[in-house]
Amino acid sequence: MALRLGARLMGLLWLITVLWAFSFSLIGVYLAGQVDAYIAVASRMALALLIFLPFWRPLPWRQALTLMATGAVEIGIMYLFLYKSYQYLSVAELLLFTIFTPLYVSLFADLFARRWPRQFWAPALLAVAGAAVIRWTDLSEQYWHGFALIQAANACFAFGQVWYRHQSQRSALTHRARFAWFFLGALVVTLAAMLALADWQKWPATHLQQGVLLWLGVVASGLGYLGWSYGSTRVSAQQLAVMNNMLIPAGILVNVFIWNGQADWPRLALGSACMVAALWLCRRSQSS
Repeated sequence: MALRLGARLMGLLWLITVLWAFSFSLIGVYLAGQVDAYIAVASRMALALLIFLPFWRPLPWRQALTLMATGAVEIGIMYLFLYKSYQYLSVAELLLFTIFTPLYVSLFADLFARRWPRQFWAPALLAVAGAAVIRWTDLSEQYWHGFALIQAANACFAFGQVWYRHQSQRSALTHRARFAWFFLGALVVTLAAMLALADWQKWPATHLQQGVLLWLGVVASGLGYLGWSYGSTRVSAQQLAVMNNMLIPAGILVNVFIWNGQADWPRLALGSACMVAALWLCRRSQSS
């Protein structure tokens, strides 16, 4: 029974992974550079919140603020960094650089368990070297700017996942009720950013752009994060870290074969090998 439940939960995480793989290309092809990033992110959070409003219930202020802060970091701030990175990176590069997320998941899981991670800098530096290999002949200031934005997004997403797992160990509240507060926190952050920084000339004016945002808000963000967060609380931290990496090959394959994206396969393979070695070193140091 336990094995069957575990398989179902991993299957749920795989389903969400495939769903998000399409989302990266939808953003890159139909929204990036055409729709203002702040407007796009705030719209997604508002649409996702609408799904969970029927399940909203009052909570003690401390618990409510904690859930709002989790959503603000894991999804709100993460998406603000992610959408800005599309200005500097291709979809394939952006996906590849999310390979660092398991490092952050492992790091935060150790810190929440009050275990200080050992030998962390060696794999991190090896992973950065792998990133440099991918565009060694074309390393520009914009490239590294995009790389830094993705790392900030990775760290926010990883921290939010681990924090949500930590809260779930002490709460009997249903995930649907939690996500009303979760997305409220994300909306507060992204709405403030939109009002302060948005370029209103880049409003989603076409039906295609509006349809993509509707899909991303309701399905990818709303239902997707509900399924991912539920699954993440029922699998081990190691399994969660591994599943964070499955988005990379899925997303690159979707972008290349459906949207005819470009990829320098030899350079991509060499850089990926460095990053995989970094993950292996990280996990080896944690198990020793």
